[in-house]
Amino acid sequence: MMKTGRSLRTEALSRMSDENNETWAQSQGLVLQPAWDYLHQNHHDLLRSPLFPVILSVTTYFIVVFFYTTLDLLAPTWPCINRYRIHPDKPVTWPNIWKTLGVTIYNHLLYIFPAAVAQWMWRPPTPLPSEAPTCWNFFQGVMGCMVLFDFQYYLWHLLHHRVPWLYRTFHAFHHQYNQSFSLVTEYLSGWELFTLGFWATANPILLQCHCLTTWAFMVFNVYVSTEDHSGYDFPWALHNLVPFGLWGGPPKHDAHHQRPNTNFAPFFSHWDWLGGTHIVPAPSSHTATGEPDEMKGGKDKRA
Repeated sequence: MMKTGRSLRTEALSRMSDENNETWAQSQGLVLQPAWDYLHQNHHDLLRSPLFPVILSVTTYFIVVFFYTTLDLLAPTWPCINRYRIHPDKPVTWPNIWKTLGVTIYNHLLYIFPAAVAQWMWRPPTPLPSEAPTCWNFFQGVMGCMVLFDFQYYLWHLLHHRVPWLYRTFHAFHHQYNQSFSLVTEYLSGWELFTLGFWATANPILLQCHCLTTWAFMVFNVYVSTEDHSGYDFPWALHNLVPFGLWGGPPKHDAHHQRPNTNFAPFFSHWDWLGGTHIVPAPSSHTATGEPDEMKGGKDKRA
């Protein structure tokens, strides 16, 4: 039976649609493929090593911390920097830096280094696929890991503030400083450090992300965590770029250190909105309660 003109036109349009979708997918893949081919060909052994994600995360952290710590040291004499500090009248001192740096190095030697050695000994080399992820898959993977991590940490964080024993035993250590700066990011108990590292490692596996997507999420996660604790409110910070107040950012996390029962989520704001724990701090060099803030070394009792 001969096909009607309408059927022929429908088939032609369907083929054109399929061809356009295939062309679009190929073009999306080509964006990241050259970079992936370069990494694959020139750094194959390093990328396959189970140590690489640890090296990447630790290196990223210390690079970002070095940048913000340099700003902290310059800020008291450089008004162009100090104007962007959330608490411009409270400089970060060398004793603050040495104390938090000492705990950071201690945690890396006691927890991260043994975990890295265990991965190197027992975890198989990372398989490197020949094809890079498409831009859309790359974006989906990073966003998925962020949303999942945000939900996990919101519940964990809320629980450790609501249960006094958990707060005193594990989380109060991080709240010894109610004015945050970059090195406070990993001023953590071993339990908290392990939990955050576990989620950051496990979530890309659960979502079956491409290894390039996994590494991008790890770098982004480290950067955002450090930025949130930096104590700076730059115009180009993520919370000033993401519309509708959907992103947390340093001012909201600084408010959490001032008022510990608020702003629990690490990335987005929607869980705090839904949970009634969201506050937007006023642009001031004082605490959200209107009292002068202090950089203190004692444990915060406000659980």
